[in-house]
Amino acid sequence: MVTMLDRKLLRDVWQLRGQVLAIALVVAAGITGYVGSLSSYDTLRDLQASHYERARFAQVFAVGKRAPLGLVDRLLEIPGVTEVEATVRFDVLLDLPGVVEPLTGRMIALPEHGLPRMNRLTLMRGAWIDVPDSNQALVNETFASAHGLAPGSRVDALLNGKRESLLIVGTVISPEYIFPSRGSFGDERSFGLFWVGRQRLAAAFNMEGAFNSVAVRLEHGASEAAVIAGLDRRLDRYGFTGAHGRADLPSHRVLTQEISQWKVYGTTLPVIVLGVAMFLLNVALTRQIGTQRGQIAALKALGCDDGQLGRHYLKFVLVIVLIGGPIGIAGGAYFGYSVSQLYARFFRIPDFEYRMLAWIPVSAVLLSLAAAALAVLGALLRVVRLPPAEAMRPPAPASYGPTLGERLGLARLYSPSVRMVVRDIERKPLRAMLTTVGIASAVGVMIAGTWWRDSVDYLLDVEITMRDRQSVSVVLTDPVSTAALYDFAQLPGVLRAEADRDAPVRLSHGLRSYRTSVSGMASDSQMRPLLDASFARAPVPSAGIVLNRRLAERLDVQLGDTVHLEVLQGERRHADLAVVAYSFEQMQLPAHMDRDALNRLLGEGQAMSGARLLIDATQREAVLRRLKQTPRVAGAMEIGPMIRYVRDNTARNVLFFSSIMAVMGSAIAIGVVYNNARITLAERAWDLASLRVLGATRGEVSGLLLGELGAELLLALPLGCVMGYGLAWSIVTLSAQQEIALPLVVQPRTYAFACLVVLVAGALSALIVRRRVDELDLVAVLKTRE
Repeated sequence: MVTMLDRKLLRDVWQLRGQVLAIALVVAAGITGYVGSLSSYDTLRDLQASHYERARFAQVFAVGKRAPLGLVDRLLEIPGVTEVEATVRFDVLLDLPGVVEPLTGRMIALPEHGLPRMNRLTLMRGAWIDVPDSNQALVNETFASAHGLAPGSRVDALLNGKRESLLIVGTVISPEYIFPSRGSFGDERSFGLFWVGRQRLAAAFNMEGAFNSVAVRLEHGASEAAVIAGLDRRLDRYGFTGAHGRADLPSHRVLTQEISQWKVYGTTLPVIVLGVAMFLLNVALTRQIGTQRGQIAALKALGCDDGQLGRHYLKFVLVIVLIGGPIGIAGGAYFGYSVSQLYARFFRIPDFEYRMLAWIPVSAVLLSLAAAALAVLGALLRVVRLPPAEAMRPPAPASYGPTLGERLGLARLYSPSVRMVVRDIERKPLRAMLTTVGIASAVGVMIAGTWWRDSVDYLLDVEITMRDRQSVSVVLTDPVSTAALYDFAQLPGVLRAEADRDAPVRLSHGLRSYRTSVSGMASDSQMRPLLDASFARAPVPSAGIVLNRRLAERLDVQLGDTVHLEVLQGERRHADLAVVAYSFEQMQLPAHMDRDALNRLLGEGQAMSGARLLIDATQREAVLRRLKQTPRVAGAMEIGPMIRYVRDNTARNVLFFSSIMAVMGSAIAIGVVYNNARITLAERAWDLASLRVLGATRGEVSGLLLGELGAELLLALPLGCVMGYGLAWSIVTLSAQQEIALPLVVQPRTYAFACLVVLVAGALSALIVRRRVDELDLVAVLKTRE
């Protein structure tokens, strides 16, 4: 049944429809961010889990040199192990027609019975291999798409020094290589995955009756650590580098970190937006109560109790939230679907299906309703406590007096119209301050949603360029004597060559451990110097170990503490080393040692596992062709193309996220500016109409009204930049445990874009209100109650 108060509520909502819609859009922006971020997180996490389950993704992995196939039965005896699949894999150089850059391919042998039982492949195009002993091959979909490969294409590969031509019969995706990568950044162009017949690959690398890669599935509830320990005991003697779980698998780790960041966004940015909405609701209701004092008195006199009136004005607020709720949920669904689809396409996750669990939109609306009720609690209490006799009297007029500037003798420096604007701001400082903060939050939200572009550019332009100064990095199939460096240095077009010595290790301190690599550093290196936090060259200590600062925090070690190092290759040597310095890489968590000290620890003499080459740009193609013909080279990566690839991927995503953030920022700015302008217009309509009657032009009158908004808008821009930087810092802090730590870098272009969007949104709101000023009915406004 519709009551008298309900009809009044509908009239109030309709009369204030502009303000109601503006505030509802701000509420909708907060709900959009909340629903979109959390539904993206839930959808991607569900896609990951369901894909892993369908593909029977293994839980534990190990890679080594060579172990007999008969060992598989012993691995099955380990408590907690339900299934073991052993195979052969090798990284080789590829040669594609028309491609000068060196490409790396990982050749993986298919089981003799056909297809893998675990880590199952999903066929995207073409067909499965039907002649296992032939040169037929399957290739991962990302590499195939990047190079235009299709069923029927041919790829030349250097298998153990012998060139083989592979016939592509199908393209696939694998849960083990959702993010194909040999380094910190994935590169779908330079790193491909190929599945071939076991007999052919084993014969090429003398691996008949043997394996060098194993995947294991566990019983439900089995201890992963115990299984890893059991695998290590049985595989150590065969040159394996230590078993590890999914958490240490690069592809899984990158995907999991990318998914997790949306949970961070879903719990930070919406809080700010909803805070602005609550402020607007409080201002709107306070103003509504102030203009309806007489109606409140009449209603109380007619028998409406305090509870009815309180619920009536609470409904006014809840109606605004309920208007913004569906808009926000719809926007959040679009945002979440777009983000989820973007990630599913990038990572090639099949069977994409967006989902939004009911608790996400329900909790968004309930949180908004609760926050709205809390925000207007003070105003509702004033309604309840307002005696009828007091309500019948108009509110006491505001006290006027000279402003602070006038008292300081500065009044002559500005015009009377500016003096009126300053007086109005000084008379209501709290509202002016909150309006400024509300507009600033629009700038802050936009900066917090787009700053990562600047961070990635910093990683590419500063972090990689300063630390990796070579043109090409070469990886060898096995460590060789450093005498081989001479062969690289003598290649025509090579200006400088330096040896690389890296080894996989497990670092432990107390109950904490971490798998990483230790790099042998040379004090005179020009292409891979050890740098301090300010990118100045740091000396390479002759003894001890240098840890990445974030790695030291993970292991809970300080300078001077001792860490236990276990080499995960060769003789699996152990050593206790003092932490003598920190390094400050943002990508990965490496450790460093003096190269000679590392070689002594490994017991392999003066050896190198790769090389860094600085090449003459005019002879680039000749150098790369020679590298592709070198038998002991397992892979080579150009720094320049890798940087361009990452930059191109970033650029494709920037437009989408910038558009979303611009819409959210505009909604906040319009909501704040328009709402405040309408309230100011309602409060000063009599004054403005009087000025019009006294001869003031429409422009002069509008200037008085919008001057205050302009001042608040200009004050909000620098404050918003500070808020945006603070929000970005919060996101970095909450994401600090990721392997790639995005540095907190915000470029002027990001500040400028956020400020420009807010200025445009504020100007549009001001123009709408300006029309209201021009359309003032002077006679109606000037009628006053005696």
